[in-house]
Amino acid sequence: MFVVAHISDLHFNGTRFNRARIESALNYVNARADGINALLITGDIADEGSPSEYREAHRVIDSPLPTLITVGNHDTREGFREFVLGEPGSAPVNSARLIDGVLFLVVDSSIPGRNDGFIDDDTLTWMSAQITAAGPDTRVLVAFHHPPVVIQMTFMDTIRQTGEERLAELVDRHPNIVGFLCGHAHSACVTRFAGRPLCVAPGVASTLNLPFEGQDIVNRGQPPGVAFHMLDGDRLITHFRSVMF
Repeated sequence: MFVVAHISDLHFNGTRFNRARIESALNYVNARADGINALLITGDIADEGSPSEYREAHRVIDSPLPTLITVGNHDTREGFREFVLGEPGSAPVNSARLIDGVLFLVVDSSIPGRNDGFIDDDTLTWMSAQITAAGPDTRVLVAFHHPPVVIQMTFMDTIRQTGEERLAELVDRHPNIVGFLCGHAHSACVTRFAGRPLCVAPGVASTLNLPFEGQDIVNRGQPPGVAFHMLDGDRLITHFRSVMF
């Protein structure tokens, strides 16, 4: 069984409150690392994209697991690259990694200066080339920040990923894509996209209310959460855990 621990929307901001939530989620995963193959973090590492937030993230994010990270709408590519990756640049934060026979494509759906998302054509071309090189029998998990579908959260649906029909075409060309993993919504949910499971991780920094849960944007009673994605052949199974802090 192949297992991915998935967290998202950490929002490092220098406060003890957010730091405690993040450390609790990471500690929960790390304490169970023997049964997990990889740790995935799908964006909004920083709250405002400041150097101090990225320095904090660089100090705190630590795991014995292979760790894959991309950015979200609260991040800046330049800050993330400089302080987390240790390299200059403003190119999309994309990575490909083969872990225990599963190919991860962790790609940047952010648009600099905006809150909505879009995966550019060069990234889609790169993704297709990576899948082709891995071979048609290699299972592929695709991860990014913004959901590419409506998830019935009024505000978040206005800043979702657009241009998704181009991403769906990738599945037509590469049927060995077995699922999509993302964040952004601060609300754990599971749906389908392009005939594949689409799993949205719970928020670590906070949970956002659904339309019928109240007038407040933030659901302040919810603890940080972790998603565990399990691959059973080509079938993706997701379990969610709340973490006390």
